[in-house]
Amino acid sequence: MATDRHLRARYRKIMRFASRYIVQEWWFEVLLPRVGLARISRRTRARRVSGIARHFQALAVELGGLMIKVGQFMSSRLDVLPPEITSELEGLQDEVPAAPFDDVRELAQADLGVPLERAYSFFDPSPLAAASLGQVHRAKLAPADAELVGFEHVVVKVQRPGIDAIVTVDLAALQKIAGWLNRVAFISRRVDLPALLREFASVSMEEIDYLHEGVNAERFADNFADNPTVLAPTVVWERTTRRVLTLSDVTAIKISDRESLRALGIDPAAVAEGLSSAMFDQIFTYGFFHADPHPGNIFVTPEAGPDSDWALTFVDFGMMGEVPESLREGLRSLVIAVAARDASGLVSSIRAMGMLLPSAESAPLELALGELFDRFGGMGFAELQNIDPSEFKDFGDKFGRTMRSMPFQLPEDLLLIIRAVSLTSGVCTALNPSFNIWTAIEPYAARLTQQESGAAARDLVQQLLTTAGDIARLPRQLDDLSTLIQRGQLAVRTPGLDRRIRSFENLARRVLSAIIFAGLLLGGIYLKQSEQVLGWVLIVGSGIPLINALFAGIRGRGRER
Repeated sequence: MATDRHLRARYRKIMRFASRYIVQEWWFEVLLPRVGLARISRRTRARRVSGIARHFQALAVELGGLMIKVGQFMSSRLDVLPPEITSELEGLQDEVPAAPFDDVRELAQADLGVPLERAYSFFDPSPLAAASLGQVHRAKLAPADAELVGFEHVVVKVQRPGIDAIVTVDLAALQKIAGWLNRVAFISRRVDLPALLREFASVSMEEIDYLHEGVNAERFADNFADNPTVLAPTVVWERTTRRVLTLSDVTAIKISDRESLRALGIDPAAVAEGLSSAMFDQIFTYGFFHADPHPGNIFVTPEAGPDSDWALTFVDFGMMGEVPESLREGLRSLVIAVAARDASGLVSSIRAMGMLLPSAESAPLELALGELFDRFGGMGFAELQNIDPSEFKDFGDKFGRTMRSMPFQLPEDLLLIIRAVSLTSGVCTALNPSFNIWTAIEPYAARLTQQESGAAARDLVQQLLTTAGDIARLPRQLDDLSTLIQRGQLAVRTPGLDRRIRSFENLARRVLSAIIFAGLLLGGIYLKQSEQVLGWVLIVGSGIPLINALFAGIRGRGRER
């Protein structure tokens, strides 16, 4: 158990670590460039940053608690941290020595309200696994409870004694450090540290609330209730509290154990296909997914039922992700902008999804994306292969510098999706070296595209009609402007003014016709997949504004003569 003295010592150790490296980076990144030694700072930057990450990893392993979670969280923040840090921390494992059993017993009995011997007929004092926030023990339910729930063998997850106080101290230290860093203009422009800390604190508090994890497990099981190939443990609510979670024991073959799978006649490649299908169902169908699908959290259960020779059984539902409607809308807007090669629209959709800080100056990114669309937009793969590699490199370097200078910060939901897909791909590839994540995701992407096509077309047409309305009002506004000039106290005499206004009106009408043509044509193409008749009507109808756009100029020139 952590005493007040230990907690104060822990806080001081974290603060000393942060102070040391903040001063070091101030010396190299601020002071040396001011005295003309920026070259030294640039030359040593990669080595320094890697060293900071290594020393933090050692500190996290020593302190345990929330600091291991901090390292794992930072390893996923490719959007705000350099690769020297994320790559160094990606191997940080949440494995620590077990807490003394007497302390575990005391905590469990305090929460359950009965002696451990009454709550369980057997409780193994040696844990199956021990992590920084909690540990797992095998047990057997008391006969009365076993009869009630229909099974006897369970696993009991118990919060590490004293972890509440440790989490509070660690978050206080992180908040202090974030306050220091947020005063540095360069950092505050690039990263919203308070928002990052709120995200991390929210995830951490959910992980130590086992009632929340129990609800997640039941929601996951309900989603797959009609699918016998995906299973989850049953929550024993009578023996579950905020700090104690009792689940049916579903331990089986670890998904990465290819030899054991083959020994039972289970094809690892089929397991890989089943895992990818289960994960993409979670993301695309239910919008609620397991965000930590590493091999330790997935078992292959043989003879799972009459309709299946085996099933995938997921455990540990402390870290779950959701796909909110706002994220779906943002992704859809992004696809529309890319399809239209609209750099400004693409930046707007990125900002709307929360991927750019509100203070970000978007002009450099719009310029870079515009150059990207102008140079490579519309090229097929074969055409791209014929481009000089040096041109790719030069453009990539320039584009990369622009992207790294922008204050990107991915929302937690999107990061969890990336994490889940990345881990799934790694597990599937280990089971089947020829596994291709893009081939596996294709049917889901096609289904999503079909479902979204009607809405996407309506959005695109609405956007084009809005722009068309603005242009349609332009001639009237020019007429009003001309009237105001004629009635003003200042006499403005411009011999060619009327002719120029008529020319501009004619140009505006042609632009309006072209926009309506594009809107009808693109809308028809989108809708043709789901509503074929309406799609063809829009495509054919787009010819009328096209003719007007092509020949209005000829008529206009004739009238001017």
